[in-house]
Order: sequence, then C-alpha cells, then structure tokens
Amino acid sequence: MKRQLNRRHLLGAAAALAIAGVSPAFAADFVPTRPLELVVHGGPGSGNDLLARAVVAMIDQAKLSPVRIQVVNKPGGGSTNASSYLLSKKGDPNTLGIFTSVWIIDPLLQEAATTRLNDLTPVARLIFEPALVTVRADSPFQSLGDFIAAAKAKPDQLKQSGGNASSRENILRQQLMGATGTSWAFVSFPSGGERLSALLGGHVDIMILDPSEATELIRGGKIRVLAQIGEKRLPAFKDVPTLAEAGFNVETFAQTRGILGPPDMAPEVVAYYDKLVAKLVALPAWQKYVEENHFISAPLSSAETRKFVVDYEDQIRDLLKQAGMKVVR
Repeated sequence: MKRQLNRRHLLGAAAALAIAGVSPAFAADFVPTRPLELVVHGGPGSGNDLLARAVVAMIDQAKLSPVRIQVVNKPGGGSTNASSYLLSKKGDPNTLGIFTSVWIIDPLLQEAATTRLNDLTPVARLIFEPALVTVRADSPFQSLGDFIAAAKAKPDQLKQSGGNASSRENILRQQLMGATGTSWAFVSFPSGGERLSALLGGHVDIMILDPSEATELIRGGKIRVLAQIGEKRLPAFKDVPTLAEAGFNVETFAQTRGILGPPDMAPEVVAYYDKLVAKLVALPAWQKYVEENHFISAPLSSAETRKFVVDYEDQIRDLLKQAGMKVVR
C-alpha cells in the first residue's frame, strides 16, 4: 500500500510539473531519435562541405551519435540561403549548420542578408584556417613584393581569382591595395574548381588558397606559394614568409569554422551538442585531420562561442571599414 502511494505521489508530481510547463528531472536530457541535418552554405567539394563530411565520418566511425547525420547543401547568396533555412527551423533540435566567417561578413555588407550569426544558436567554434597567397609555378613573381611592384607598374591589369565580393580573398585584396596604393582586378567564380582552373590556365595571376587545397598542387609542381596569411608560419610551409614577414603589415582576420543551430534551441539540446563536440575534438582522428589539412584546432563551448561571435563581428566590421568597403550594419 505504501509503495503504491509513493508511486502515485511520483506520478502526480510529474503530472503537476507537466501542467506547469516544467519537465521532470528524468526527462531533462536530450538525445536525438531521428536523423540530423548538417547544413552547409557551399556546394559539394567546397571547404565547409568537406569539413562537414569529415566531421560526420569521424562521428560515425567513433559511434558518437545514436542517429545518422546527413549533410545538406544550401548554396546561393553566400551564406544567406543556408542561414535562412536554419532560421526557418526555429527550435528544431535535429538541424545544425557549419558556419564560416562569411556568415558574419554577409550581413555586414548586404542589406538583404538580415540573419546574423547570433540570431541563430552558436554551438561550437572548431578551427581557425590559415591561407596561402599562390601563383602558377611558372609565374614571373617570386615574392609577394614582386606582384605588388608589377601591380604598381600596371594598374588594373593583373587579375586575382576568388569567390564573391564578401569572401576573405577579396577583403584581403582590398586591404593590400589600400596599404600599397595599387589596384588589380578580382574575377569571381562560383566554385573553387573554376577559380583554380583560371589560375592554372593562366587566365588570372594570383589566388588565395586554403593550405589543404595547395599541398598536392605544390607537390605536383603546379603552383608556388608567395606568402602565408596567419600570425605564424605553418610547419608544412616553414620557408614561406607571413604577410608581416614579407613586409606587409596588413591586419587580417582568421577564417574560422564552427557549428550552429536554429534560433531558440533548448538548453538541454545545446548541452547535448556541447558534449558531442567535446568528444569529437578529443578523437585521435580529429587531431590527424587538423594536422593533415593544416588547420588550427580551436574548439570553444557554446557559451564561449556566443561571446566569441560578438567580438569577431566587431573585428571584421572594423577591417571591412579599413578596406574601404561599405558596411550596412
């Protein structure tokens, strides 16, 4: 009789909590029960697509998730199609996205890009991504100084391939031109393959590449690196100077990639993904992936990432203004 009474009391308490809109303690932990979507703003083969698929493969191999994770490509408008999709999934615990710096840059430069990163739910910062200034192996430019000198001698005649106007490579171009009093053209291509083909085919003179993209091309004797974009030299490119070492004291921002979710994600859902990311970045496979791709592992928790995003947006806004670009927010 006493056991039945205690059980009745427990059920009654749980019902009272449910009526009050409060979940009982034993129901507080979130665990996904249906497949997760991991949204990227680039097409297949783009930088954030490759990172997303690598993350999914590591999670699958280590059996860190009880459900399948599917990469969903939402290209178009820079980050705007992907961010709008996440915005439409308000409160959904089964949808995540891979963000990069462009998710911050687009709303700063485009009136139509109204979704800022903190309008969503930052979940984790994962990596910083250095970059390399590259030319064809047969290019006459042996250093970044050579290229700048040629740009001064031939204004607007040299060409650089890249993504859209808000891409890191175009922002750096604007910064370098402003600092050196030079000018060269920026040729935009929708895909990384097209940008690279333009360089290798001799249609442009210079290109900024991710180190992971450049390694095999260097080994194959197809490109040469003039400078590194980062605070210090990468071990794999120890003979290549940074921008500062090459004599160009241009303040840059570090490209970052991380994970975010839709607006209004419940605290217990964010806590689940915090734990998942902590397990991911502790894997030997993660460390190997970071080293092989010349990334800098820089994981932050959800709370730390939200604070980082505020400071990062302020930093990028200032750099865009310094580069002479019109900031709308």
